[in-house]
Amino acid sequence: MSTATVGTPTTRTAADLAPLAITAVGAVTPAGLGLEALGRAVAAGLPGHAEPPVQEGETLPPRPARAVPDLKVAELIGRKGTRHLDRTTKLGLVACRLALDSLPSPVGSGTGVVLGTSTGSIRSSSEYSLETLRQERPYLVNPSLFPNTVMNCAAGQIAIRHGLKGVNATLAGGHLAGVQVLRYARNALRQGHADRLLVGGVEEFCAQSAWGWHQSGSLTADAAVGEGAAVLVVEPEEAARAAGRRVLARVLACETGYAARGSLTQGLASVIGLALERSGRTPAEVTSASLGSTGHVGLDRIEERALHSALGGRLPDQVIRVKESVGECFSAGGVLQIAGLLGLWQQEGAGTARTSVVTAVSRDGQVGCVVLDTDALAG
Repeated sequence: MSTATVGTPTTRTAADLAPLAITAVGAVTPAGLGLEALGRAVAAGLPGHAEPPVQEGETLPPRPARAVPDLKVAELIGRKGTRHLDRTTKLGLVACRLALDSLPSPVGSGTGVVLGTSTGSIRSSSEYSLETLRQERPYLVNPSLFPNTVMNCAAGQIAIRHGLKGVNATLAGGHLAGVQVLRYARNALRQGHADRLLVGGVEEFCAQSAWGWHQSGSLTADAAVGEGAAVLVVEPEEAARAAGRRVLARVLACETGYAARGSLTQGLASVIGLALERSGRTPAEVTSASLGSTGHVGLDRIEERALHSALGGRLPDQVIRVKESVGECFSAGGVLQIAGLLGLWQQEGAGTARTSVVTAVSRDGQVGCVVLDTDALAG
């Protein structure tokens, strides 16, 4: 434990230990719109594909790309006010619309938003910066470009369009964003800052980020750069069941930590063990895992070795790699890992109790794990 700062179990109150219920999911991925489309792609091991959005004069690196097909925003969320929205915000709005539409009744104004990102819209920030250099004078830059450069643009638009007055937060967590937004959501709900939360991650495809991934050398040659958004409706389990809302899965734990240089395997294994302990689950009870480092040079092997170590020298029978279907989606990857699991379970149908770990690791030493479960009568 000296090389991995992951914390030690502390005394938890009943509120700390109470699971959170996932009652709805909205997914917008290269596999298509909705959880069912993502579940089919993950179950079949098939890559989603659509021609990536490229502006005139842009070129893309020589590697696979995965983009969201048929993103007809006007049909999905309405035409009003969408003219100047960037692709990141549109993806987030559509994912939220899909999640909310799957609920049996409208959510109240006490609902909040917690969205994971890297830096917001990379395209918008890049294009705005270039405009300040290209125009004769900086103040001649088109002001309609600026709102999209703000990191919390998507979360703000989601709240405004749906009248959501609960806590509104954007977390720049990169690869750990999926774990971090669930931790934030757990704390916000426990402190009474919202009745329920839309918890998600979003990342758009653009030439700027595609070239960044390609030039970094961190992805294998055949790893695709993708895009997508996934949003979970999360609320206290007791409240969800009292209201008669279907519980798709329960979030038992979401833990993060930091591993020193050269100790990523041990650090991630420790965080997985800590998350299971705080969930009241043993390694033998884990039936599935959703891995987040698919396609990353070196990290994919580290993640698999850490899982193998944390589970007592074995891997669960069901190991899914969502990025094989959606590509590298950076900050959206963690929530897409969860959505991929839920979509796969939906394809398989009810009848089996499941406990799953969702893992994340980054080259800068951040490690994280979410523990989910669903019983044989899920919902």
